[in-house]
Amino acid sequence: MRLRDWRWLFLKLACSWFTIFFFLSGSAHGQVLNVDQQVEVQDLPSLLAPTAHGSDVLITSLATIIHDPEVCCAKNSALEDDVQRGDPKSLKDVAGKLDGRHLLSDGRPIMVTAEFLVPEAVNSGHLLTMMSNQHAPLMQWNSHIYVVHGVIYRWTSTGGPEAYGSPITVIHKFLLWDSRYSDSRREVVFDRQTDDISKVQGLLFVQTKLQ
Repeated sequence: MRLRDWRWLFLKLACSWFTIFFFLSGSAHGQVLNVDQQVEVQDLPSLLAPTAHGSDVLITSLATIIHDPEVCCAKNSALEDDVQRGDPKSLKDVAGKLDGRHLLSDGRPIMVTAEFLVPEAVNSGHLLTMMSNQHAPLMQWNSHIYVVHGVIYRWTSTGGPEAYGSPITVIHKFLLWDSRYSDSRREVVFDRQTDDISKVQGLLFVQTKLQ
Protein backbone atom coordinates (compact mmCIF):
# COMPACT_ATOMS: atom_id res chain seq x y z
CA MET A 1 0.00 0.00 0.00
CA ARG A 2 1.33 3.41 -0.95
CA LEU A 3 2.11 6.07 1.66
CA ARG A 4 -0.76 8.19 0.36
CA ASP A 5 -3.17 5.30 0.90
CA TRP A 6 -1.90 4.74 4.45
CA ARG A 7 -2.45 8.40 5.24
CA TRP A 8 -6.02 8.24 3.89
CA LEU A 9 -6.77 5.09 5.93
CA PHE A 10 -5.37 6.69 9.10
CA LEU A 11 -7.49 9.81 8.56
CA LYS A 12 -10.68 7.73 8.11
CA LEU A 13 -9.96 5.74 11.27
CA ALA A 14 -9.26 8.90 13.26
CA CYS A 15 -12.53 10.48 12.10
CA SER A 16 -14.44 7.29 12.94
CA TRP A 17 -13.04 7.14 16.46
CA PHE A 18 -13.80 10.82 17.02
CA THR A 19 -17.40 10.28 15.87
CA ILE A 20 -17.83 7.27 18.16
CA PHE A 21 -16.33 9.14 21.13
CA PHE A 22 -18.52 12.18 20.56
CA PHE A 23 -21.67 10.07 20.20
CA LEU A 24 -20.99 8.10 23.37
CA SER A 25 -20.20 11.26 25.32
CA GLY A 26 -23.40 12.90 24.14
CA SER A 27 -25.41 9.80 24.97
CA ALA A 28 -23.96 9.65 28.46
CA HIS A 29 -25.00 13.20 29.20
CA GLY A 30 -28.18 13.13 27.11
CA GLN A 31 -27.98 16.91 26.84
CA VAL A 32 -26.32 19.68 24.85
CA LEU A 33 -24.05 21.96 26.82
CA ASN A 34 -24.57 25.73 27.01
CA VAL A 35 -27.85 25.81 25.10
CA ASP A 36 -31.07 27.17 26.62
CA GLN A 37 -33.65 24.47 27.27
CA GLN A 38 -37.13 24.75 28.71
CA VAL A 39 -39.36 22.53 30.80
CA GLU A 40 -42.99 23.48 31.33
CA VAL A 41 -45.86 21.95 33.26
CA GLN A 42 -48.69 21.21 30.85
CA ASP A 43 -52.47 21.57 31.18
CA LEU A 44 -52.50 23.89 34.19
CA PRO A 45 -55.84 25.71 34.45
CA SER A 46 -55.80 29.45 33.82
CA LEU A 47 -57.46 30.72 36.99
CA LEU A 48 -58.03 34.32 38.00
CA ALA A 49 -58.13 35.39 41.64
CA PRO A 50 -61.44 37.12 42.52
CA THR A 51 -59.51 39.93 44.23
CA ALA A 52 -55.88 41.01 44.64
CA HIS A 53 -56.01 40.16 48.35
CA GLY A 54 -53.22 37.81 49.43
CA SER A 55 -55.54 35.05 50.62
CA ASP A 56 -57.44 35.01 47.32
CA VAL A 57 -54.19 34.88 45.35
CA LEU A 58 -52.94 32.03 47.56
CA ILE A 59 -56.14 30.00 47.14
CA THR A 60 -56.23 30.57 43.38
CA SER A 61 -52.55 29.72 42.97
CA LEU A 62 -52.90 26.50 44.97
CA ALA A 63 -55.99 25.55 42.97
CA THR A 64 -53.91 26.08 39.82
CA ILE A 65 -51.09 23.69 40.77
CA ILE A 66 -53.37 21.06 42.36
CA HIS A 67 -56.19 21.46 39.79
CA ASP A 68 -58.56 19.11 41.61
CA PRO A 69 -61.51 21.04 43.13
CA GLU A 70 -62.30 18.16 45.50
CA VAL A 71 -58.86 18.63 47.04
CA CYS A 72 -58.38 22.40 46.66
CA CYS A 73 -59.94 24.74 47.01
CA ALA A 74 -63.66 24.64 46.26
CA LYS A 75 -66.33 24.74 48.95
CA ASN A 76 -66.19 21.57 51.11
CA SER A 77 -62.89 20.55 49.52
CA ALA A 78 -60.32 18.67 51.59
CA LEU A 79 -58.02 21.68 52.00
CA GLU A 80 -60.56 24.50 52.14
CA ASP A 81 -60.30 25.23 55.87
CA ASP A 82 -56.53 24.71 56.09
CA VAL A 83 -55.80 27.00 53.15
CA GLN A 84 -57.94 29.73 54.66
CA ARG A 85 -56.00 29.42 57.92
CA GLY A 86 -52.66 29.66 56.12
CA ASP A 87 -50.69 32.90 56.16
CA PRO A 88 -50.51 34.18 52.53
CA LYS A 89 -47.34 36.06 53.48
CA SER A 90 -45.54 32.82 54.39
CA LEU A 91 -45.39 29.74 52.15
CA LYS A 92 -43.62 28.00 55.02
CA ASP A 93 -46.70 28.50 57.19
CA VAL A 94 -48.96 27.32 54.35
CA ALA A 95 -46.84 24.17 53.96
CA GLY A 96 -47.25 23.43 57.67
CA LYS A 97 -51.03 23.76 57.39
CA LEU A 98 -51.33 21.52 54.33
CA ASP A 99 -48.81 18.76 55.02
CA GLY A 100 -50.37 15.55 56.32
CA ARG A 101 -53.59 13.55 56.14
CA HIS A 102 -56.89 15.12 55.07
CA LEU A 103 -60.38 13.93 54.19
CA LEU A 104 -62.37 14.47 51.03
CA SER A 105 -66.03 15.46 51.36
CA ASP A 106 -67.08 11.81 50.93
CA GLY A 107 -64.78 10.69 53.75
CA ARG A 108 -61.96 9.24 51.67
CA PRO A 109 -58.53 10.06 53.10
CA ILE A 110 -55.76 11.72 51.10
CA MET A 111 -52.15 12.35 52.00
CA VAL A 112 -50.78 15.79 51.18
CA THR A 113 -47.03 16.31 50.91
CA ALA A 114 -46.15 20.00 51.13
CA GLU A 115 -42.45 20.67 50.53
CA PHE A 116 -41.24 24.19 51.33
CA LEU A 117 -37.77 25.15 50.12
CA VAL A 118 -35.82 28.31 50.90
CA PRO A 119 -33.86 29.58 47.85
CA GLU A 120 -30.50 28.24 49.03
CA ALA A 121 -32.04 24.78 49.45
CA VAL A 122 -33.45 24.62 45.91
CA ASN A 123 -31.60 21.96 43.91
CA SER A 124 -31.84 22.42 40.14
CA GLY A 125 -31.96 18.66 39.54
CA HIS A 126 -34.84 18.21 41.97
CA LEU A 127 -36.68 21.21 40.54
CA LEU A 128 -36.36 19.97 36.95
CA THR A 129 -37.40 16.44 37.92
CA MET A 130 -40.51 17.66 39.72
CA MET A 131 -41.53 19.93 36.86
CA SER A 132 -40.81 17.27 34.25
CA ASN A 133 -43.17 15.05 36.25
CA GLN A 134 -45.78 17.82 35.94
CA HIS A 135 -45.57 19.19 39.48
CA ALA A 136 -45.61 22.99 39.37
CA PRO A 137 -44.45 24.86 42.49
CA LEU A 138 -45.46 28.20 43.92
CA MET A 139 -42.84 30.92 44.34
CA GLN A 140 -43.00 33.75 46.85
CA TRP A 141 -41.10 36.73 45.46
CA ASN A 142 -41.24 40.22 46.92
CA SER A 143 -43.87 38.87 49.34
CA HIS A 144 -46.18 37.94 46.46
CA ILE A 145 -47.16 34.42 45.38
CA TYR A 146 -46.69 33.25 41.78
CA VAL A 147 -47.30 29.97 39.97
CA VAL A 148 -44.08 28.61 38.40
CA HIS A 149 -45.31 27.05 35.15
CA GLY A 150 -41.88 26.65 33.54
CA VAL A 151 -38.13 27.19 33.82
CA ILE A 152 -35.35 27.90 31.35
CA TYR A 153 -32.06 26.18 32.12
CA ARG A 154 -28.74 25.09 30.66
CA TRP A 155 -26.42 22.14 31.05
CA THR A 156 -22.97 23.58 31.61
CA SER A 157 -19.51 22.34 32.48
CA THR A 158 -17.97 23.06 35.87
CA GLY A 159 -14.65 23.91 34.23
CA GLY A 160 -12.56 23.30 31.14
CA PRO A 161 -12.54 20.25 28.84
CA GLU A 162 -11.26 18.04 31.67
CA ALA A 163 -14.57 18.65 33.49
CA TYR A 164 -16.76 17.73 30.52
CA GLY A 165 -17.67 14.45 32.16
CA SER A 166 -19.50 16.26 34.99
CA PRO A 167 -22.02 18.72 33.56
CA ILE A 168 -24.42 20.49 35.89
CA THR A 169 -27.78 22.17 35.34
CA VAL A 170 -28.12 25.90 35.95
CA ILE A 171 -31.55 27.52 36.14
CA HIS A 172 -31.57 30.89 34.36
CA LYS A 173 -35.21 31.93 34.40
CA PHE A 174 -38.44 31.08 36.19
CA LEU A 175 -41.58 31.50 34.08
CA LEU A 176 -44.35 32.71 36.35
CA TRP A 177 -48.07 33.44 36.38
CA ASP A 178 -49.51 36.22 38.49
CA SER A 179 -53.03 35.07 39.39
CA ARG A 180 -54.20 38.65 39.94
CA TYR A 181 -54.28 39.33 36.20
CA SER A 182 -55.68 37.89 32.99
CA ASP A 183 -53.92 40.32 30.60
CA SER A 184 -50.26 40.75 29.65
CA ARG A 185 -49.35 41.39 33.30
CA ARG A 186 -50.10 37.75 34.05
CA GLU A 187 -46.85 36.53 32.46
CA VAL A 188 -43.86 37.34 34.68
CA VAL A 189 -40.23 36.24 34.40
CA PHE A 190 -37.75 35.95 37.24
CA ASP A 191 -34.28 36.23 35.70
CA ARG A 192 -31.51 35.06 38.01
CA GLN A 193 -28.98 37.25 36.21
CA THR A 194 -30.87 40.50 36.74
CA ASP A 195 -33.34 39.95 39.61
CA ASP A 196 -32.42 39.85 43.28
CA ILE A 197 -32.57 36.27 44.59
CA SER A 198 -32.56 37.57 48.16
CA LYS A 199 -36.10 38.84 47.57
CA VAL A 200 -37.36 35.31 46.93
CA GLN A 201 -38.81 33.91 50.15
CA GLY A 202 -39.11 30.32 48.94
CA LEU A 203 -40.79 27.68 46.79
CA LEU A 204 -43.62 25.30 47.67
CA PHE A 205 -44.39 21.95 46.03
CA VAL A 206 -47.70 20.29 46.90
CA GLN A 207 -48.47 16.67 46.00
CA THR A 208 -51.60 14.73 46.87
CA LYS A 209 -52.27 11.00 46.95
CA LEU A 210 -55.48 9.13 47.64
CA GLN A 211 -54.93 6.63 50.45
